[in-house]
Amino acid sequence: MAVRIGELLLREKRISPGQLQEALNAQKANGGKLGITLVKLGMVKDEDITALLSRQYGVPSIDLSKFEIDNSIIKLIPAETAQKYQVIPVTRTGATLTIAMTDPTNVFALDDIKFMTGYNVEPVVASESAVADAIGRYYSTVRNGTTGSMLDTANRAIDEANQTNEDVEVLEELEELDVASLERQSGEAPVIRLVNLVLMSAIQKGASDIHIEPYEREFRVRFRIDGLTYVVMNPPMKFRDAITSRVKIMAKLDIAEKRLPQDGRIKIRFSDNGVSKEIDFRVSCLPTLFGEKLVLRLLDRDKLMLDMTKLGFEAESLQKFERQISKPWGMVLVTGPTGSGKTNTLYSAISKLNVEGTNIMTAEDPVEFNMPGVNQVLVKDSIGLNFAAALRSFLRQDPNIILVGEIRDFETAEIAVKASLTGHMVLSTLHTNDAPSTVSRLMNMGIEPFLVASSVNLICAQRLVRRLCPHCKGPHPMPPKGLVDVGFSEEDAETVKPLQPVGCEKCNNTGYKGRVGLYEVMEVSDSLRELILMGASAIEIRRKALEEGMITLRMSGLLKVKAGLTSIEECVRETVK
Repeated sequence: MAVRIGELLLREKRISPGQLQEALNAQKANGGKLGITLVKLGMVKDEDITALLSRQYGVPSIDLSKFEIDNSIIKLIPAETAQKYQVIPVTRTGATLTIAMTDPTNVFALDDIKFMTGYNVEPVVASESAVADAIGRYYSTVRNGTTGSMLDTANRAIDEANQTNEDVEVLEELEELDVASLERQSGEAPVIRLVNLVLMSAIQKGASDIHIEPYEREFRVRFRIDGLTYVVMNPPMKFRDAITSRVKIMAKLDIAEKRLPQDGRIKIRFSDNGVSKEIDFRVSCLPTLFGEKLVLRLLDRDKLMLDMTKLGFEAESLQKFERQISKPWGMVLVTGPTGSGKTNTLYSAISKLNVEGTNIMTAEDPVEFNMPGVNQVLVKDSIGLNFAAALRSFLRQDPNIILVGEIRDFETAEIAVKASLTGHMVLSTLHTNDAPSTVSRLMNMGIEPFLVASSVNLICAQRLVRRLCPHCKGPHPMPPKGLVDVGFSEEDAETVKPLQPVGCEKCNNTGYKGRVGLYEVMEVSDSLRELILMGASAIEIRRKALEEGMITLRMSGLLKVKAGLTSIEECVRETVK
């Protein structure tokens, strides 16, 4: 909690009660901060106030008049934010940004600046007059909006979203709900600004998910960036219900229902460098022990990569995949865990096949992206419209290509298999560890081996690994034996020069920027069909597929390591030998 500088100086006997009253009268007449007024009147020195504040707050002090701040550091915090919180950035060391401020206990200022810059924030104390002088001196030479820095532009947009609600427009807002207290809390300006700040910051940082999580003594916000989650904020516990209610209202959910899971969608419009842009958030609300956990999945169509040559397929694997999806009938399955990019691969395939003479129908839960020319159906189990029901209806709609979001049960699998055997190309996903084990999974669901052998054309297993930052990646010396142990041949081990993450400003000091796919593509040949008909195990199918030239997930990862796209650590984390 901020202390009153006058009372502190009085308690320390640096000024008399008469001097304090005189300074208060001058402040009332002329405006401004009390500390600045005391210095102007000559009652105390600037360095005395700084030393006093340093002792009071237990943080180091700084004399800004004797410190030269680099222009690149100043650009990290917009002028409006510096003025609003009376702060000035001083230095940056690695992932830590040091800022001078008059009140280092202002957690809102620290959290906002942490959001904007992506750095850990370390406060130091300076007097009010020193901070005000520094803001006037440095920000007169850096005109906001003309720095040319993309980071500065993004920070400015987030700062504006924090100060006003005008830049973020919620589309299709709900009607008024009759839950008075929750509505009143969620509609308060600080809560609206805070939620908008979280959404805008996630967009700016390239996050794929936002996690808003309540615990017994903590309330935290995490972003998933390039597959890993990072804590970005710890809002006060008193805001927990208000933030939850605000997000639920934006997603058109029932804010009075706190006992059951709910799913919704938020569509916002915001200004991106002067261009109006829309983005969707898929919202999942789950009751937990200490409140409702919210997960918001960002669905940015501009970042949907539909060019199959850029996903990460090896040339040979891509050739097999494109050959099989171009066939008039059969089944192509994409497998992998949640968040491995299966939807992106399927959408890329659909995009390639989407021509005027083809009728494409999809059943999805949920429909993540709208694709012109494709008939997309949103599955709703609650009303009986499940994947199986949608598939049955599709067969009466004269389709050429059918996409089933996920094969979850025997009924869906059976209809999908029969559709692929009756002149339709069926694309779908399954949750399996690799391509060969998908055959066993279908049989475990109850599909006969002869149906699996006849219907499945190709199985593609995939994972996502983080891509090394092109600006800072560096050599990773490893002995040949270590390279052989992870899967390289002895010949390759002598020549391969793996790279490792280093960390720079452009990748937020993680060493990674973006992700790339690893693909294991198993084309079902006649010899593999014979093995499937005989009820062969996944191990036998895998052995035969390798003989026929299948590139495994580990091999795909090692090829990416060899090309300098990812690190050995990422490859080993996501694949097995």
